[in-house]
Amino acid sequence: MDFKRLLLVDDEEGVRRFLGLSLMDLGYEVETAANGQEALDLFDSFRPHIVFTDIKMPVMDGIDLLKAIKERSPDTEVVMITGHGDMDLAIESLKFDASDFITKPINNDVLEVSLERARERYSMKLQLREYTENLEKLVQEKTDRIVELERQNAACQVVQGMSTALSDAAQEVETGYGLFNELPCLVSIHNRYLEIVAHNRLFEERLGNQVGNNSFDIYSDRTSPGNACPVQRTFNTGKGQRSKENFLGKDGEEIPVTVYTAPLPNKDGEIELVLDISVDMTELKRLQDELYTTQYKYQRLFDEAPCYITVQDADLNIVEANRLFKRDFGEVEGHFCFEAYKHRDEPCEGCLVDKTLLDGESRQRETVVTTLSGEQKHMLVQAAPLHDASGRIFQAMELSTDITEIRRLQDHLTSLGIMLGSMSHGVKGMLTSLDGGIYRLESGLKKGDKDRVDAATKTLKSMIGRVKKMVLDILYYAKSRELETEAVDAAKFLNDTAEVGAARAAAHQVEFVRDIPDDLGAIQADTAALSAAMVNFLENGVDACEGRDHGRLTLSARRTDGGLVVTVSDNGMGMDRETRDKIFTLFFSSKGKRGTGIGLFISNQTIEQHGGSIRVESAPGEGSTFIITLPDRTGQGTGKKTGQEAG
Repeated sequence: MDFKRLLLVDDEEGVRRFLGLSLMDLGYEVETAANGQEALDLFDSFRPHIVFTDIKMPVMDGIDLLKAIKERSPDTEVVMITGHGDMDLAIESLKFDASDFITKPINNDVLEVSLERARERYSMKLQLREYTENLEKLVQEKTDRIVELERQNAACQVVQGMSTALSDAAQEVETGYGLFNELPCLVSIHNRYLEIVAHNRLFEERLGNQVGNNSFDIYSDRTSPGNACPVQRTFNTGKGQRSKENFLGKDGEEIPVTVYTAPLPNKDGEIELVLDISVDMTELKRLQDELYTTQYKYQRLFDEAPCYITVQDADLNIVEANRLFKRDFGEVEGHFCFEAYKHRDEPCEGCLVDKTLLDGESRQRETVVTTLSGEQKHMLVQAAPLHDASGRIFQAMELSTDITEIRRLQDHLTSLGIMLGSMSHGVKGMLTSLDGGIYRLESGLKKGDKDRVDAATKTLKSMIGRVKKMVLDILYYAKSRELETEAVDAAKFLNDTAEVGAARAAAHQVEFVRDIPDDLGAIQADTAALSAAMVNFLENGVDACEGRDHGRLTLSARRTDGGLVVTVSDNGMGMDRETRDKIFTLFFSSKGKRGTGIGLFISNQTIEQHGGSIRVESAPGEGSTFIITLPDRTGQGTGKKTGQEAG
């Protein structure tokens, strides 16, 4: 695959010169431009496979250049070059189908990873287009050929039962002139003694001169008149015969034929001769075998492809799915794609297949799906139209490639910077609140206003707590560390954690209920990490109940054979299936600007590091329940089972 032409766009001459040298050392043919307009002027003549462009440039910036390139050449891959201050613009560029973005200063390892990712995307697009075009063309060619041969076959059948016309035809065969010597069929005349008395030229070319030989001699599987051939059956029954047989060619090869026989009566109505018209099916059989082989080949490719493939009709019903898709999502034929793939009750917003069926354009985007086993995967989804024999779009093929590992690697390179950028406004707001709290504290102290001092102190404690939690989240995510576990009393640990949740619930007028028996035994835990995770679940429960009448948050625990089961439940707003599938995804938040999308991600990691698991039960308007199971690593606890089963 040719993937060597690269266009580098940056308003800094030093970047163009030094980065251009690095790219040429990697084997790329490089052209450069100082701004977006200059790049567009060069684009049509150079036709690059990949474009590296800065975001902020004079005349035309990188975002406008990205949009213009995708209009002209959707297959061209575009990688955005950005400074740390342009991270929001870099993320926005992904919505316009940018392949990737890298930050200045550019690291050579990151550069090579980004180039390889762009190469894979480009190759995948070409393979999908070639697969679709070749499959449609081959099926159409084979279908047309079979239809033509079947027409010839049907034409020969019309001959049956036309006794008078057949008698005339027999005379033509005997004299060697007329219509039947021009037909693309093997024509022969047989007498009542089962002897061949005449045949046409094509018959002689394929089987040799058989005049005077037995009628059954021309068949590969009959060696005596006892094994009735179609001619003999016609004499016996007085009716024409139709059967599939094998003739023996003059070189000893077998010739598959469809045999049609018709009786030729004399003037007294007695059968005197039999006319045998046989259609050579060699070419049809070859085409059928070839078509079967081709279908089998593409079915194998379809099933063995290391990605999810479905074929969907105009109603978004899945009419076919490959083996990998069925393994991870079950038997889905006849189901809506949004039910099987995204667990939704209605089509996804901006459905790719729906758009492709309308305009015939291929398109792609990224999404997150959840398999039957509960595994979440980041997928690059591509849709392409399928045409029928008349060129009308009647179905669409959706191909989804698992890019979870790619995104995980990318997260390690970019997520910390994105996280800090997304938190900047929150930190600024907290600092403003701290300034206000300090002002109110100083004012209260000067005036001797105890209530004002207490209110200011409460504000400062709240803001300091939020700042502390945010900093701990950042440090926890930015730096992986091993757990420092110790044996702790489970009941005391959970009651200490509950005090934090109770205080927040009281501040938001939410009823807090705890059901924590004293005899839960001990657990092996990193108290700092596990406490932060539990507090996160409690605080999310308070947030879910905020603004609702009679809000209630419950923390309960019980000991089972599998370990300690902690349940956090609320009667808040609840979640739909799609939100439940994504709540532990980094940067996903259902709270809008109030959430960072980090807390539950870190909490899930902490529970997994402790060898535990989390199960979520929720429905819109019916609240949410988080069931956290922590394995007993210090021996079986002595406490009895208490509390209610989550349901």
